[in-house]
Amino acid sequence: MSENEKRGFTRRNFVKGSFAGAAVAASALGASSMFGCSPAGDKKGEGSAAEASEAIAWSQCNVNCGGNCVFQWHSKDGKVQYMETDNTGDDDFQARACLRGRSMRRWLNSPDRLLYPMKRVGKRGEGKFEQIGWDEAISTIADKLKYTIETYGNEAIYVNYATGMYSTTGKQPGLRLLSLLGGYVNQGYDYSTHMLSAAMPYMYGSSANLDEDGNHVTLGKPATAFSCYDAVNASSFSEAEANSDLVVMFGNSPAETRMGGANAVWDFARVREAVTGRGGKIVNIDYRMNETASGHPDEWLPIRPGTDAALVAGIAHEWIANGQVNKEFLDKYTVGYDDDTMPESAKGQNKSYKDYIMGTGYDMVEKTPEWAAAITQIPADTIRQLAADLVAAKAPFVCQGWGPQRHTNGEDTTRAICMLPILLGQIGLPGTNTGQREAEPPVYLVGSIPSKNPVKTTIPVYQWVNAVDHGHEMTATNAGIMGAEKLQSDFKFIWNYAGNCLTNQHGDINYTHDILVDESKCEFILVWDTVMTDSAKYADILLPDAMRSEQLNMQTQGYSEWYTGVTVGGPAQEAPGECRSSYDVCADIADKFGKKDEFTEGRTHDDWVKYLYEQGREAHPEMPTWDEIREQGVYKAKLEPVIGLKDFRDDPEGHPLATPSGKIEIYSEALAGLNDTWELAEDEHINPIPVFTPGFQGYGSTTDEYPLYCTGFHHKSRTHSSFGFIPELEQVARQQLWINPADAAPRGIANGDMLAVKSPAGEIRIEAKVTPRIIPGTVGIPQGAWHKADMSGDKIDEGGCVNTLTTYKPTPLAKGNGPAHSMIVQVAKA
Repeated sequence: MSENEKRGFTRRNFVKGSFAGAAVAASALGASSMFGCSPAGDKKGEGSAAEASEAIAWSQCNVNCGGNCVFQWHSKDGKVQYMETDNTGDDDFQARACLRGRSMRRWLNSPDRLLYPMKRVGKRGEGKFEQIGWDEAISTIADKLKYTIETYGNEAIYVNYATGMYSTTGKQPGLRLLSLLGGYVNQGYDYSTHMLSAAMPYMYGSSANLDEDGNHVTLGKPATAFSCYDAVNASSFSEAEANSDLVVMFGNSPAETRMGGANAVWDFARVREAVTGRGGKIVNIDYRMNETASGHPDEWLPIRPGTDAALVAGIAHEWIANGQVNKEFLDKYTVGYDDDTMPESAKGQNKSYKDYIMGTGYDMVEKTPEWAAAITQIPADTIRQLAADLVAAKAPFVCQGWGPQRHTNGEDTTRAICMLPILLGQIGLPGTNTGQREAEPPVYLVGSIPSKNPVKTTIPVYQWVNAVDHGHEMTATNAGIMGAEKLQSDFKFIWNYAGNCLTNQHGDINYTHDILVDESKCEFILVWDTVMTDSAKYADILLPDAMRSEQLNMQTQGYSEWYTGVTVGGPAQEAPGECRSSYDVCADIADKFGKKDEFTEGRTHDDWVKYLYEQGREAHPEMPTWDEIREQGVYKAKLEPVIGLKDFRDDPEGHPLATPSGKIEIYSEALAGLNDTWELAEDEHINPIPVFTPGFQGYGSTTDEYPLYCTGFHHKSRTHSSFGFIPELEQVARQQLWINPADAAPRGIANGDMLAVKSPAGEIRIEAKVTPRIIPGTVGIPQGAWHKADMSGDKIDEGGCVNTLTTYKPTPLAKGNGPAHSMIVQVAKA
């Protein structure tokens, strides 16, 4: 019996309690209709599927929640009939899919599947196409690639950010092909962690700041890797489970963003039971009572969105005023807390963090709890109580989700939250964390099809629209270009595989549309997908992809810290129509350039899967043989927990951080230098210390025309926009704007009303959810809904897509998607 079973806590009763509402909805729809799982009669009784000839194939949910939960497909006559999820291992060690994952059969066998190659016949963005053959599609793509490279060079080619399908062979064939043709401009950072990825290395360092030989690379111009953070810089949730007496979570809701048995929601469930079971407390700081907070609603601290750094400043003031900071730790391990630890270039100038908090530097405003209360909407006494709780805790575990950094002031916010454990010296110790998101698994058992891009030029991913419009003007100092001083060309060829970030998941859809439809700018767009997304409407050539379950597939395990692993399986059914794997199509394109042998190295798609698995097994000989994994489908291995920065805490000289000083840099000379040398707008600043700044369309920006703050959040029925077209999921978790009764009443808005929501960038229609679970003065919109607008007419989006409302204004340091959660709007009944 497991430890959790001994205390009456298992996956089954956790799921039963957490998803009761969804179960009621499912029963109304019919369980098999909702989940794509086996009805009870399918396994028992005369004529059941179990008695018929049946094939079983393993696979995974490869969309971008990070879980990669396990599927077990049951097929008959080459067609998937139903799906079960993971039933291997003990009850505490199973990668069971969540409700949206269990609806994958609806996607796999959707009547909306793209079935044939098509070419555009209308205006770009209209979504008008005609069927063509594969020969014409491949020849057209090859011709456009040749023309682009010969006319503009390889820096005119860009592979757009996409997360629609994860696999060892999904996106990689395209990258390998383009690399063999001379390369393409790289993506820097990602949409999920854009501001955090850019800012955090200046505080804690990252492997992104080391070259292949381990030498430091100039901050601001990382040369190779772009990870959100290293696992060694954050602690496992298991540390909180085992040792913490206080967990403080800023904008972190694994119950919505990381659902499923191979994901962090299960890790958090253990934390919740353990910490509260021994009398500890979990505090959720969020502008709405999210699903994670709803388990303990008394410990929800509602906060105005984008003001987390102001809350931190108010807490810091309490500690400094009361002599509660760990000065010994700060002197030994940090740079920039006070003048004692400032670098020589900034000594004696009142530029330290302490000067900022106490009102003796920078803006000369003392950051008292009363000051913070006016900004955050959290009462001053509550701020003092949280400060006292953190000081009193023996092992406080402070973490943040990726929502707080996804604001226009996100670079400062993400570093500010980390100041709480830094000021207390509660880092590198059992039960503590560094202020970052809980650690992700550090072990990946299998790799992907290899490629090496000869082009080193890298662009922040959110900047691609600017690169289409005026890429030749973009430089390291005005646009954050990395690996080169400037872009050599505008983007003329966009390769978009399994992604909806051309429009739907990008910012300011109306503006982006206007850029994309101008064919004198981007001359060719290739889109590769399974259904007609909003982004697919902008394709010049549109290709139908085979889904992972329709080919031999392999992927490593997800975000759960408890185990890593690998699943190998498939195909569960034949791909419909003329859908083909991306590998086979790329091999045909390579053939047009005389590079097919170099591309394939004599291997088929399935040969590559086997080769990559056996490579992984060489590094991890405990893995099953190829024949064994083909038979059993799933392999799992438990992971050891990690304590963020433990080695640094134990031996700062022997294990320095990858920062210029080797210490935690509260004050960054590198950031101060960028502020002095980069070309910034008048309202933009790159701050050397983690301060509170309102940001564009942040605190204080509302007007009579746009009196409400608005922000997005991840929705349980979708992974970003994946699953967004499946009607059963739409019925269970509808697309609704959250609005507090205090804001709804004067507008005459009732639950279920259709609303008109307008921002400076656009207008949408969306259903109202009137609820006290959101802070007054702010409305929340689930991100990822599919954009549905007449783009040749009024452009009003009937689908409730939040990116209709976001303004395209990249952030100062990261040049990232901060406006994703920073908006001002007016809401009225439609």
